[in-house]
Amino acid sequence: MPSLPPSHGPASDAGLSRRSFLHSGAAATLLGSLAANAAAAAAGRGRDVIARENAREGSRDWQLTRVRVDAQGFRSPWIEGYCSRQSVRAGETIDIMVSANPARAFRLEIFRTGYYGGRGARKLTELGPLPAKTQPTPKPGEKNLHACAWEPSASLTIPADWVSGVYLGRLTTIPESPSEPYWQSYVVFIVTDDRPADILFQCSDNTWQAYNRWPNNFSVYTHPKGNQGPWADVSFDRPYGREAQWQGVVNDPRTVGSGEWLCFEFPLAYWLEQHGYDVAYCSNSDLLVPDRALKCRTFLSVGHDEYWDIRQFRSVERLRDAGTSLLFLSGNSVCWVSPFRANDAGTPNRIFFRGGPYGADQPYARERQERHGPFPHRGPDEGLLMGARNVEPVNGGGDWTCTAPDHWLFAGTGMKRGESIPGLIGWEYHGMPATEIPGLEIVGAGQAWVGGVTPQQWAATLYPGPKNNFVFNAATIWWPQAMASPPGHVLPWSHWSRPHGPDERVQQMMRNLLARALR
Repeated sequence: MPSLPPSHGPASDAGLSRRSFLHSGAAATLLGSLAANAAAAAAGRGRDVIARENAREGSRDWQLTRVRVDAQGFRSPWIEGYCSRQSVRAGETIDIMVSANPARAFRLEIFRTGYYGGRGARKLTELGPLPAKTQPTPKPGEKNLHACAWEPSASLTIPADWVSGVYLGRLTTIPESPSEPYWQSYVVFIVTDDRPADILFQCSDNTWQAYNRWPNNFSVYTHPKGNQGPWADVSFDRPYGREAQWQGVVNDPRTVGSGEWLCFEFPLAYWLEQHGYDVAYCSNSDLLVPDRALKCRTFLSVGHDEYWDIRQFRSVERLRDAGTSLLFLSGNSVCWVSPFRANDAGTPNRIFFRGGPYGADQPYARERQERHGPFPHRGPDEGLLMGARNVEPVNGGGDWTCTAPDHWLFAGTGMKRGESIPGLIGWEYHGMPATEIPGLEIVGAGQAWVGGVTPQQWAATLYPGPKNNFVFNAATIWWPQAMASPPGHVLPWSHWSRPHGPDERVQQMMRNLLARALR
């Protein structure tokens, strides 16, 4: 379908036609001063993009209101869709494929998620009414691949003034009579850019896709040969179903179509934007080369960042060695090598599989190879990058416990040795510190409970980089849950353990980390 630039009018413009769219124990005050100085310097460099964006009026109505999933609970055939790319830059075009059963007209509203005075999102434009036909559910291909080849329902060229961020497209059917209800779901895409920024927030969208069970309980975990082997290919060319992670971690129909953004990662982005940090966003696939990230001073791995192409690993190694601070605000990260390949249309980085474990010759990596393989790939020791490693078994929950209260990380928190933040460890975590790294410190450690009952050790670490930078490993998927509780977010739980939501101690640790990284 032809692609036309969208309206550049104010966010309140709606009802557009199809044609128009086509350091070191220092006091907290010192760290606060460092943060203030960093913010002032950013503004002096023109890095106030996020502050200016969040000064705009947010939307009161951007969440899903009427959501319906099928009897299996994995999809919303009444209205669902996906995007042609994981991420897109200003001036580039993204296609949005939509199916409705029964066929219906629909409208598509595009929102950028952020703080926006506490509202959580801002409306950029509205497209429609547009027609949506019932598009075919794909037949399983080789390695049980489910890849749609749907026709585009809309093509959107990203305007130059759309700020980097995570964007949600809300699909809403238009009833044909007063007695007919409407239904809704999301599509999700990332607007990235190439500008120098203080912070690069890498979304964990490979992991979103690995756990995506659309259309009928299909993911890398549901192949008949076993749930941990290299048997299944997964494609980005399909909608995200209801987020319902392993063991019922999240089971919230309000997230239909948004991957794991709202449940696992949005609280951190919301907090960063609330406080005016200079942050840009990217997908996992944007880190296959380091160029974009080398323009940033801090790299964030967020939430559940399990699946990495080996090129991502090498890119992030290069970031560390070049002086970028790395913050692994995540758990179970860099666990599986997930090689990308193109789809049948030749679009790169649209299909991947579980190619093999990271861990080099660590016993847990050898055990995974022997137990779940054979795998065609073996990744390097992730602990030498992150400071702590994946452990086996890894599913459970526990309390995040301070072990080094005099460390600058804890300045202003008031935390004492042995003091814990309840429920912050889970639902997967890191342990086995890489003590062979010079200068590595264990800043948090304790016990998690596998399956809720079996003890397992976790550890949070911090080590110095080569150019006055550092690498921090929070050792838990749940770290963002302690940052904020934005609209559209529901606290997760797993294995008889749950995070409690925003905690001022974790927020202060986050300020300390960023003040040090950005000074």
